[in-house]
Amino acid sequence: MRGTIAIGLLSLLIVVWAQPMRANAETSLAEAELNDRGEFSNPIGDLDKGGLDVRLPFILRRLGTYFRSRDGAPQRVPNDGSLLRANVAAMTPMITWVGHSTFVVQMGGMTFLTDPIWSNTPSPVPALGPRRFVQPGIAISDLPAIDFVTISHNHYDHLDLPTLRTLAERNPDTVFLVPEGNGALLRSAGIDNVTELNWGQRVELGAVSVHCLPTQHWSKRSLTDTNKSLWSSWAVIGPDRRFYHAGDTGYFSGFKAIGKRLGPFDLAAIPIGAYSPKAMMKASHINPEEAVTTALDLAAQSAVGMHFGTFDLSDEPLDEPPRRFRRAAEDQGLGGENAWVLKIGESRRF
Repeated sequence: MRGTIAIGLLSLLIVVWAQPMRANAETSLAEAELNDRGEFSNPIGDLDKGGLDVRLPFILRRLGTYFRSRDGAPQRVPNDGSLLRANVAAMTPMITWVGHSTFVVQMGGMTFLTDPIWSNTPSPVPALGPRRFVQPGIAISDLPAIDFVTISHNHYDHLDLPTLRTLAERNPDTVFLVPEGNGALLRSAGIDNVTELNWGQRVELGAVSVHCLPTQHWSKRSLTDTNKSLWSSWAVIGPDRRFYHAGDTGYFSGFKAIGKRLGPFDLAAIPIGAYSPKAMMKASHINPEEAVTTALDLAAQSAVGMHFGTFDLSDEPLDEPPRRFRRAAEDQGLGGENAWVLKIGESRRF
């Protein structure tokens, strides 16, 4: 029992323990390289892990809030997948929020998923991981055929092996796109149709090109693999739409470089939650105001919020991120109508 509890505590650390950074240098879209310790590094700054005076109370609060109220969590609407399956032929550009950072996106003749997680807890020990407040917006069995999947990094709330195994079993032709160093993990789970990319690289799939791009984050699934695999954001460029998925990230100058290289984007999915406590989260999770700045840097016509309210990952009230996101969009000139806050299960054309 003690061993199980210890592993559970470790899983909380892996999922939510952000690593603040200091510098703020200019960022290019060059490939990331391993250092002499076999680790990838961020495009800006040195890592600063902060003090136990912030971290330890945070972890204790996560245990203490295991029975946290669902009040303020995102609303969920029924979605049986019929609209998405019908849209495979029509291919009207459309996005559906499944929850957290998971979207079904249809554009350019392709249907794809971002950071898919259908598990109830993002953890190596499901009984002790951060719990899900809202069930996925669509059953995995109701999905249309998935052409490809993008994974931003190996944290358990973004790389969920049970979900990925199910997707691979449903359709062996589904291509799994992962940042460099993550392929072995998927192959060890029996998922073979994997393509690894580094920052600045791309792959052509049907009529779309998928670009692996920098972001400011980190990777970890165990005590010994910190930053051994890369993290990324993704851009999908089609004949008539441009879509961007930021993954998990702190704010950094790379967004301007991405916007200049590949923008303007019709729609950008940008995290707006998991920013409190600030001293711990600032460098690796943007807040709602920074999310709007990110959208403007990317030259995105519209931005859809993600990475909030689905799992118990941080201290801010569940309903605070979308309120601040909309207000910041008005204040910064993006416009409230262009700051999308979907219901879980909701589909919207873009």
